[in-house]
Amino acid sequence: MIACLPVGRGITPYNSNGGSRFMKHWVKIILELTKFRIALFAALSTSAGFILAKQGLSSEMMTAVSGVFFLACGSCALNQYQERFRDRLMERTRGRPIPSQRLNAATALKIAVFLLSLGAVVLLKGANGIVFALGVLALFWYNGLYTFLKRKTAFAVIPGALVGAIPPLLGWVHGEGRPFDPQILAVAFFFFIWQVPHFWLLFLKFGGDYEKAGFPSLTRIFRPAQLRRMIFTWIFATGVTCLIIPLFGIVGSRAVQMGFFLAGFWLVWKGFRLLRSSLPEFYFHFIFKAINSYALWVMILLALDHLF
Repeated sequence: MIACLPVGRGITPYNSNGGSRFMKHWVKIILELTKFRIALFAALSTSAGFILAKQGLSSEMMTAVSGVFFLACGSCALNQYQERFRDRLMERTRGRPIPSQRLNAATALKIAVFLLSLGAVVLLKGANGIVFALGVLALFWYNGLYTFLKRKTAFAVIPGALVGAIPPLLGWVHGEGRPFDPQILAVAFFFFIWQVPHFWLLFLKFGGDYEKAGFPSLTRIFRPAQLRRMIFTWIFATGVTCLIIPLFGIVGSRAVQMGFFLAGFWLVWKGFRLLRSSLPEFYFHFIFKAINSYALWVMILLALDHLF
């Protein structure tokens, strides 16, 4: 696959002197193309779902986790291929591997297909049919439906947020839970709600960028103050949805329940500043990181409740 990389587009040919530099550059490109952190987050939420179903760790978990990780990496790479022309028009995305010409589009597509095939094979051979079907559903929903709707409506993230609910459900089913068990549906609903403010926060900073690339943007529909109030409402809903999870009997530890409450209070308190008339630009990025950290903390607490 390395031989497919274009020479003269920011990648140095491999030789004995420049080999290390070449490999570092190659790894950096792969991490950017596959949005490694997003794929890792999907894998972690899958492991949380498995641990909840199995009431602990098991070697079987790695089948679902690795399968979802490869699918998520491939899906993100495919998305960058699909949106390569619009990415060139946005300040936020023009530095990605394809628009920056560090990687040609054909090679990116090959990498995406390889990772998607690898993830599909792992789930097909190592898990049951429902798990495989959920993985395919997530791929279709993100690269098909959501990517299409994103070009049509600024509210595409609401149906698109279903993608974030699938990995924990997939892990639960792989851990021998049933797909419509109310316990995992409560967890999946939390991740669904969390996705909306997670994405909409980007509009506060990059709304003009989205418009420049031809994407519908909430900044064209709502004034900044209105948009901040909407996002705060969804942040508040995210915290409330998390507090509902223990009502379904999936959390037994009072310490974990208290952790949910404290984390939710912290998130809402941070988000409350969005209601102020003026905020420094850096604060939007701070809230974006805060809501992602909050979701990670919820996953950790859910896992800890069933590990100890």
